[in-house]
Amino acid sequence: MFPERIALLSVVVLGLIVPARAASIRITIDKLVFSPTMALAKVGDTVEWINKDALTHTATAQNGNFDVTLPPSKTVSSVLKKAGTVDYYCRFHPNMKATLTIAP
Repeated sequence: MFPERIALLSVVVLGLIVPARAASIRITIDKLVFSPTMALAKVGDTVEWINKDALTHTATAQNGNFDVTLPPSKTVSSVLKKAGTVDYYCRFHPNMKATLTIAP
């Protein structure tokens, strides 16, 4: 095989196995409210949970897919592992609710 073809074949093969770049989704808690209350993401994306309150909160999926503890005035990141529509809430403040739709 010619060296040019080997180089081209390497680029094509490597291009097929390099995963797509994951996105970062920001969800903020401020004054006991998740914002946005409805968000879209994909499996493999990272959620940056930003707690602007002076209270500890959680982002707890009703279906058990995730349970993130968010200390006051901190940011916590988590990677989404399962597709589906997930309703979540704060365990300490159950009136705080939101929905995250995760595409495959």
